Amino acid sequence: MSTPTTSATVPSDLDIATAATLRPLGEIADELGIPADQVEPYGRDVAKVSLEAAKGEQRGRYVVVTAVTPTPLGEGKTTTCVGLAQGLRRLGSKAVVTLRQPSMGPTFGIKGGAAGGGYSQVLPMERLNLHLTGDFHAITAAHNLLAAMIDNHLHFGNELGLDPRGITWRRVLDINDRALRDVVVGLGARVDGVPRQTGFDITAASELMVLMTLATSLTDLRERLGRIVVGYSVDGAPVTAEQLGAAGAMAVILRDALQPNLLQTLEGGPALVHLGPFGNIATGTSSVVADQVALAHADVVVTEAGFGADMGAERFVNVKCRQGGLTPDVAVVVVTVRALKAHSGRFEIRPGRPLPEGLLEESPEDVRAGLANLRKHVEIVRSFGISPVVAINAFPQDHESEHAVIEQLATEMGVRCAVTRHVAEGGAGAEELSRVVLEALEEPGKLTFTYPLDAPLAEKIEAVATLVYGADGIDLSPVASKHLAEYEQLGFGHLPVVIAKTHLSISHDPALLGAPTGWRLPVREVRANVGAGYVYAICGDMRTMPGLSRHPNAERIDLDASGEISGLS
Repeated sequence: MSTPTTSATVPSDLDIATAATLRPLGEIADELGIPADQVEPYGRDVAKVSLEAAKGEQRGRYVVVTAVTPTPLGEGKTTTCVGLAQGLRRLGSKAVVTLRQPSMGPTFGIKGGAAGGGYSQVLPMERLNLHLTGDFHAITAAHNLLAAMIDNHLHFGNELGLDPRGITWRRVLDINDRALRDVVVGLGARVDGVPRQTGFDITAASELMVLMTLATSLTDLRERLGRIVVGYSVDGAPVTAEQLGAAGAMAVILRDALQPNLLQTLEGGPALVHLGPFGNIATGTSSVVADQVALAHADVVVTEAGFGADMGAERFVNVKCRQGGLTPDVAVVVVTVRALKAHSGRFEIRPGRPLPEGLLEESPEDVRAGLANLRKHVEIVRSFGISPVVAINAFPQDHESEHAVIEQLATEMGVRCAVTRHVAEGGAGAEELSRVVLEALEEPGKLTFTYPLDAPLAEKIEAVATLVYGADGIDLSPVASKHLAEYEQLGFGHLPVVIAKTHLSISHDPALLGAPTGWRLPVREVRANVGAGYVYAICGDMRTMPGLSRHPNAERIDLDASGEISGLS
């Protein structure tokens, strides 16, 4: 095991990861009570867990980690998840952390991987941030098989009458590549297909990714795949993957990928890492089956919901928990001093650039000026009937006076609060937070959904906008209104909704900081992910295929003659 340091200088994530001694995964599975015949090794340090392990009583307590509105650098939800799980284990709890799998787009792009950080990360870090067990590749292959069968159907006469201009199913790739956002396929001779305009999304944005996170069994997976709507006929009728004859083959490709992946934390605790849908346009959570496995074998399960409580926690409750039959007991709201200073409006944080001058100087007033954002996220969590805990993710450059401002707000709101130093100190640095979470677990709330499923789709969107975001209402474009009416006529009106918007503001506008009021949510268009089981409203210009920066992380990643990786973060 690695020994944490309390100094301001923490070795690189990769250095810490490569210096660690890993426990045999068989020991970890045995501690959880998962039989050996339900654990399939993928090399020495990773294993697949059978769906059989998800059966049985869901006895564990369920903790979701969310956050304030993050800066572009993120505020440390993943590290907090891992640190909290490590801290809980130090206090004697059988704790499991369940996380999303990183996409290789950000790994080679600007954000880096998503294995945690410092002394609170999941190992093996290199495999986690790259191919792991190939789940993303399976989703890429299954998604593109469906795309190929769509174009093949057009080539051989288009018996279903699919309108080439009404096809909504694009292709995917797990790499950032802006040049593929809009492409033309089928160019060349007649035998090369029917020319049409389409494009690529990143694999994490595929409907298959979120569909897989919500599927509860192979039977459920197969049914969801069949319901996928790939486009519409010239008469406006939906055309499905089942009608194209693609759903069965897709299920075969995805069979093994539905099984969660067992890894371990730096301190040898169990970690289930599975799938990773975009947080902007989808649920931004790990899978239901991973959580079911964990809840059946642990005392406490710590999971993450992408971005702030307005996005991650809202979809976690209204979509994931609703479809998966899961009930969270506590929500940890991660906050950093730098995020609140950014919400003061006095500092602009940009990825790839040095932090603004003055951001690291002691200034309780700057923190106090951004408190409205934290207050709003705590209120959002409470609106779901979940007990909130504020976790101050401490950086070495923080000042106690700045933490005191956050603690004072928590006291005024009657919310438990703890400072956590898990990045520099591992589980020991998260013990205070762990104790507070255990206290909160003794006072669970009653889960409350934002809207009933039988409400009209427009009312569901408005409920999220007004009750969660704090908007005055919504403004539907004529196209969005038309499509919502069509979806209800097609029988999609019972589905929950997801609102695709910026993660840099509670509103749709990243320039609106803090807890904005006096605004309305504009809905540009709506789309139906029928296989995944939701309708999503698009607010603003959402990119589903990121581009690389001028100097992406890929330039710094390399391999030496012995096979050692450098530059991975």
